[in-house]
Amino acid sequence: MSEVKSITVGISGASGAIYAQRLLLQLEASPEVRQINLVVSGPGRRVIMDELDINSTISVEQMIEEMIGRPSTKTVVFHPGDIGAAIASGSYPVDAMSIIPCSSSTIGVLASGSSRNLLHRAADVCLKEGRRLVIVPRETPLSIIHLENLLRLRQAGAMIVPAMPAFYHRPSDINSLVDHFVYRVMDHLGVAHSEETVWHGDVSHV
Repeated sequence: MSEVKSITVGISGASGAIYAQRLLLQLEASPEVRQINLVVSGPGRRVIMDELDINSTISVEQMIEEMIGRPSTKTVVFHPGDIGAAIASGSYPVDAMSIIPCSSSTIGVLASGSSRNLLHRAADVCLKEGRRLVIVPRETPLSIIHLENLLRLRQAGAMIVPAMPAFYHRPSDINSLVDHFVYRVMDHLGVAHSEETVWHGDVSHV
C-alpha cells in the first residue's frame, strides 16, 4: 500500500453536489487516505441543500454525516472564513486537493491569484507549492472568459477535469455514472481505488 495521504476537498457553489458526496464516500473508505480536509463555501452549502435535500442550517459536520450516511472518521472541517487555518499554509502537509464541483466564480478568483476565503487560499497554496490540484468545473456553455481562466490554471499546474461522465462502462444508475467519474478524479489525486477506469478498446477485431 502507498503512503497514507492528506487530501483537501473544497465544495463551491456549482451544481453537482453529488460528485462531492461520492468523492467523500470513496475517500472515507480508502486505506490510503488518513485525513480529509474539508472546506465548504456558503454557496456550496446552498447547493448541497438544493440538490441533496440536506438542511443547510445544520453544522457542516452534520451535513457531511448526512451526505455519507454515517459519522466521518477522517474529515476535519475548516470554516471558509478562517484564513489562518492550517491548510492556508504551505508548511502544512497536504498531498493533493480537489474543488468538486468548482464554480466559474471560484475559477476566476483562482486564475487571478486573489484569494478571498480559505477555499481559494488552500488551492492557491497547492499551486505555489507544486502540489496536485484537481479542478472539477461544472458549467455549460463556457464563455471565452471561462476558457481563458481554465487555461491559466492549467498553465499554473492545476489539472482540469470537467464533470463529464463516461458511458463506455454502461452505468446502470446515477451512482455508477457519478462514481466512475469520481474514480478518475481519484486517479488525478493520486489515490488508488479498486474500480477499473482504463479503456482497453475492442480486442475482438485484433
